[in-house]
Amino acid sequence: MNSPNWIITSSELRPLLATGGITLLDVREPEEFEETRIDGCILIPLGEVQMRAEAELNKEANIVIYCAHGVRSLYALRSMQAMGFKNLRSLDGGICAWNEG
Repeated sequence: MNSPNWIITSSELRPLLATGGITLLDVREPEEFEETRIDGCILIPLGEVQMRAEAELNKEANIVIYCAHGVRSLYALRSMQAMGFKNLRSLDGGICAWNEG
């Protein structure tokens, strides 16, 4: 696949979730989270990522970040890379793409 290594598609993510070992991070707002979410995710809104990520997430974990469409998750990914997180990917198209397919 030609996607950059920090992008993951819904079709790539689904089998990985089935095998475990993935931490899902939702960076949307609580109101969005209440409407729809991927089961098993952790909610840390984008505005709180810098304050909470190091305390609540393992820097060595395989983390897939998602938002509504894939923009906020990329901001979170860049921020978390700067904090020393190593294994980060952003869900291409966000939860909208996830729910479509």
